[in-house]
Amino acid sequence: MLSYRHSFHAGNHADVLKHTVLSLILAAMKEKDKPFLYLDTHAGAGRYLLNSDRAERTGEYHDGIARIWQREDCPALLEPYLTVIRHYNRSGSLRYYPGSPLIARQLLREHDRLHLTELHSSDYPLLRNEFQKDPRAEVLRADGYQQLKSQLPPLSRRGVILIDPPYEMKTDYQDVVAGIQEGYKRFATGVYALWYPVVLRQHVKRILAGLEKTGIRRILQIELAIRPDSDQRGMTASGMIVINPPWTLEQQMNELLPWLHQALVPGGIGHTLVRWITPE
Repeated sequence: MLSYRHSFHAGNHADVLKHTVLSLILAAMKEKDKPFLYLDTHAGAGRYLLNSDRAERTGEYHDGIARIWQREDCPALLEPYLTVIRHYNRSGSLRYYPGSPLIARQLLREHDRLHLTELHSSDYPLLRNEFQKDPRAEVLRADGYQQLKSQLPPLSRRGVILIDPPYEMKTDYQDVVAGIQEGYKRFATGVYALWYPVVLRQHVKRILAGLEKTGIRRILQIELAIRPDSDQRGMTASGMIVINPPWTLEQQMNELLPWLHQALVPGGIGHTLVRWITPE
């Protein structure tokens, strides 16, 4: 199974895709004045030092965020995401990569709320320290899937739920479907964004089949592959599954993905994908 400790992989191609999609979703949510909840079930440490031993051991960010963050020809749709990257690297040197909670913190407004959970004993204190002075944020050491029961629906009746587990156990591929189903029962109008890795394609097919069986409609799949599927060790692609996506997201990703693929995979191998798992 994949052992996805984020400090080894921060800023890689999967993060670029995930955080691009997340940034576009948050931007769309802000088009209405009414506040919303951002709920992050597996929030991680918050920020990652890219010159750390862990990050440099894999060097994955060199083929991810490092390829695009200072390019002058980036599409305008990437600007919300890249603005956050530059905020945390104001010296002009790429030292830090902000995880999903920090990207949300920068993009949310004063009247929006953040609810962040992390179980890992090393990551939780780092996450708590990042947000200790942010009155909008609640940070708990708790099971992320339980938050889909206890925190939904939010009082504002508007919300973005990011589900981004480490997929260290085979059961994670079933747990994400069960978690979404539980959340959807309580909050059917929320935007649910699920990240998945492609290590073995059969695991992704299991998620897709599970979601189809729930009967939930409006499920969009977005995928970026840096090489063809393989039965060898390692992640060949990653994707985002978005339930109730903003109406603009499909077209935005159809515009962005070819540029991202060319920028991150100059050799042209791999693929991109935007498709509806279940439409309206």
